[in-house]
Amino acid sequence: MKKAFFFMLLFCSAFSVFAQDITGQWNGILKVQQMQLRLVFNIAKNGNEYSATMDSPDQGAKGIPVSSVRFENNNLTITVDNIKLEYSGTLQDGIITGVFKQGNFSNPMNLSRAEVKVEKPNRPQEPLPPFSYLTEEISFQNSKANAILSGTLSLPSKNGKYPVVILISGSGPQNRDEELMGHKPFLVIADFLTKNGFAVLRYDDRGVAKSTGDFKNATSADFAEDVLAAIAYLKTRKEINSNKIGLIGHSEGGYIAPLVAAKSKDVAFIIMLAGPGIPCDELLVLQNALISKASGMKQKEIDKNKKINSGAYDLVKKSTNNQKLSNDLTEYFNEKFEKSMSDDKQGFVEMQVKELTSPWMQYFLKYNPSPALEKVHCPVLALNGAHDLQVPPNENIEAIRKSLTKAGNKNVTTKILPKLNHLFQECATGLPDEYAEIEQTFSPTALNEILNWLKVQTR
Repeated sequence: MKKAFFFMLLFCSAFSVFAQDITGQWNGILKVQQMQLRLVFNIAKNGNEYSATMDSPDQGAKGIPVSSVRFENNNLTITVDNIKLEYSGTLQDGIITGVFKQGNFSNPMNLSRAEVKVEKPNRPQEPLPPFSYLTEEISFQNSKANAILSGTLSLPSKNGKYPVVILISGSGPQNRDEELMGHKPFLVIADFLTKNGFAVLRYDDRGVAKSTGDFKNATSADFAEDVLAAIAYLKTRKEINSNKIGLIGHSEGGYIAPLVAAKSKDVAFIIMLAGPGIPCDELLVLQNALISKASGMKQKEIDKNKKINSGAYDLVKKSTNNQKLSNDLTEYFNEKFEKSMSDDKQGFVEMQVKELTSPWMQYFLKYNPSPALEKVHCPVLALNGAHDLQVPPNENIEAIRKSLTKAGNKNVTTKILPKLNHLFQECATGLPDEYAEIEQTFSPTALNEILNWLKVQTR
C-alpha cells in the first residue's frame, strides 16, 4: 500500500511539472473591432531563466525580441519595452487566459499551442474564381537589384493586343493584392479593369511573398526600378500594346509613378491614387496632426507633438552620416522626452531612432514630389478622397496640379471624391481605425472614375 501511494505521489509530481512547461510556441488572435491580428510567442528556457521572441505574421514581423518573461505559479507575464507591450495570463488546462496591453490599449487575448486561424471578414467586392478572363502567374527580373518579382498578369482574353496598367503599391511590404486588414484593393481593381478590356499587371514587392530581393534596405527609388523592370517585361508580351502602358500608383505608389514616368518614355499615362504632392516631411507632420485631432487629442498636445516631430525630421533631412544621425536623434529624443516619459523611455527612443534612420524613411523625409512631377508630360489623373487623413486632399491635389502645370502638361485631371478615405472606401471619419470595419474594399465611384478616364486615354 505504501509503495502504491509513493508511486502516486511521483506520478502527480511529474504531471505537475509537465503541466507547467511553458516553453515552445504559443499562438493567439488579437481582436479589435473587426480587425484580427495573429500573435505568436516563442518561449525558451536556459536554466532558471526564460527568454522569448514574438512574431506578428499578419504584419510580416518575425523574431521581435521580448524584454522579459516571467512564469510563476502558472502566471505568465511577457513585456516588450520598446513598443510598450505587455501580456499577462494564467495557464490552465493547456490554455493561457490573459490580457494584451499596449500603451493605453487593453484587450483580452488567449494563447494556445494549436495553430490559430483568422476568421475571414466579409468582403463582398472580392472576386472569386472562376474568372471570366485569363490570369497568368508571371515573373520578371530587376537585374540591378538581383531581384525576381512574381506577380499576376490579367488579360481580357487569349486574342487581342491590350492596353495595360501596372499597379504600384503603397508603403510597407505589400503583396500583389496590396492586402491589408482583410482587404485586397489591387485584386478588386484588377478584376474590374480586366473585365472592361484592360490588361493588368500586379506583383509582390521585392522580398515579399513570392518575390525575391531586399525589401528592408530599399527606398522608393529602388521600387521605381522594379516598375521599370515590369515595363521592360510587358514590352516582350505579344498580347500587350506597348504604346499604351500605364501606371496606377496608390499612396507611396502615387509618387513612384511620376518618378518612373519622368525617366521612361514608355509610360503612356499615370493615375495617382492618394499620391503626395507636397514635400513628404510636411506630409507626415500634417498627417499626424489630422489623425490625432480626429482621434480626439487636445490641440495643445497636437502642437507639442508637431514641434517634436518637425525637429526630428529636420535632423534627418540635414543628415549625411548615419551614425551621426543616430547619435543626434538619440540625444534629441532623450532631451524632449526627459520629463514626459517613464521607465520605458529608453526603449521608446530606440524604436523612434531605428525607424527614422532606416533607408526608406530617410529617403521619404527628404523627398519632394515636385521635381519629378515637373518632368511628367504624359496624361495624368490624380484622385483623392475628401476624408483622406493620410494624404490630405486639398494640399496635395493643388500641389500636384501646380507642378504638372509648371511642366507644361495640358492633359491633367484632378478630382477629390466625396466621403472617401485613404483606401478609397466610403467612410464616416477617415480614421485608419475604420479601414477594417468597412466591408467595402474600393468605392465603385472611384473605379468608374478610373475606367472612364482610361477609356479616353487609350481610344
